[in-house]
Amino acid sequence: MGKPAAATDTRLVTASIADTLAMFAEVALPTLGKGIIIRRPMIVALAEALGLDSRAVKRMQRLRAKYGAGPLVFPVPGRRQAVILNPDHVHRVLTGTPEPFTPATKEKNSVLGHFEPDVSLISPLPERRNRRRFNGEVLEEGCPVHSKADAFMPVVQEEAETLLARSRGEIAWEHFATAWHKIVRRVVLGDAARDDHELTDMLAKLRAVSNWAFLHPGREDLAVQFHKRLNQHLARAEPGSLAARIAQIPKDEETSPSDQVAHYLFAFDPGGMASFRTMALLATHPDARMRAQAEIDAAGQEGRKNLPLVRACFLDSLRLWPTTPAIFRETTEDVEWDGGTVPKNTHILIFTPFFHRDDERLYYAHRFNPDLWLQNEPGNGWPLVPFSGGPGICPARDFVPMMGSAMIAALMSAREIVLKNPPLDPGKPLPGTLDNYSLTFEVKPREVP
Repeated sequence: MGKPAAATDTRLVTASIADTLAMFAEVALPTLGKGIIIRRPMIVALAEALGLDSRAVKRMQRLRAKYGAGPLVFPVPGRRQAVILNPDHVHRVLTGTPEPFTPATKEKNSVLGHFEPDVSLISPLPERRNRRRFNGEVLEEGCPVHSKADAFMPVVQEEAETLLARSRGEIAWEHFATAWHKIVRRVVLGDAARDDHELTDMLAKLRAVSNWAFLHPGREDLAVQFHKRLNQHLARAEPGSLAARIAQIPKDEETSPSDQVAHYLFAFDPGGMASFRTMALLATHPDARMRAQAEIDAAGQEGRKNLPLVRACFLDSLRLWPTTPAIFRETTEDVEWDGGTVPKNTHILIFTPFFHRDDERLYYAHRFNPDLWLQNEPGNGWPLVPFSGGPGICPARDFVPMMGSAMIAALMSAREIVLKNPPLDPGKPLPGTLDNYSLTFEVKPREVP
């Protein structure tokens, strides 16, 4: 936790103007350009083609070599910025959430305020405690298998079968995403929401506005319309859905269930991206595919709610290509640090790919390594944080992998899934970016021994 800063504390190391510009050009700009709240497919494709994420990691490594463990301060006019370079410092920041490292940064408020201003992630205390408790109870945080999983698995199976029946021998992202969002709406809101594509489209438009943060005036009328429609679905409390569970959980006006559920729907989008990328990894890594296939076959349809190996494959896809590439915090007080003080109201960045793909520290940085996630402590203390960490960890960190692995299992149990495009060579380092929008799979009849 933070301590009052002594008057004799020295300042932290500050990057040069040249390194600040390089950091902006090679790390910040590509990350923001791809879209923080909703991805911009054209920029994602460009990032893959130019290797922008790999270049960003290399830039971070050069900064560490030049300036040491950090935190490293960047002289940005009008806003104090500090970047974390040390794994121990990652843990310190994340375990120190929400005080003295709040996730409710000015930047994040300007982003999420467009469509979910009362979401727990940017809520002040004590509202945050109330909303965080609510989310943890709805999603059953910390439980690998949700208590309603038996109701969710048939939904996954039905939509996977529909996807395969309409695939005509090929699955592209748009086909998978349509099926995935049907699952999400049914699981969160109930079967009556299955075909409410407009709800998902409205949220996508609001998220696109949010990508611009304070630079966009917002679409207040659309936000009101979206939440009105979302509340109508929640009011049904359809049995077998999360909406039914929400109806049973104690809450008050300050809980703002609609804002919390809007975030569930938003967070499931990167879950679909991770699932699709996991299929690409399994399609191109024979040993992992054989092990995963054996687990899926042994579990059968009723056992797909708990597939540790497939889930580990899902988690390693998030390590390789994190859907939350930047974790932001802001200091709520002056914080003593090794070599200096981080002043109050300093914006702090943890660039996730740097720690997940640091080939100067991790032998498996660019390899598919699902066994990493079957260990008691993945990474042995190294910050592998696809869902953030500490008290601010995503409450859906168990729920989304459960659903993603179930979808992967439903497809792999019925067909042989072969990656057509782009080529992915398991004998070479995996690329820093994998454009899920361009992935295409060939679907073949499966020969079951």
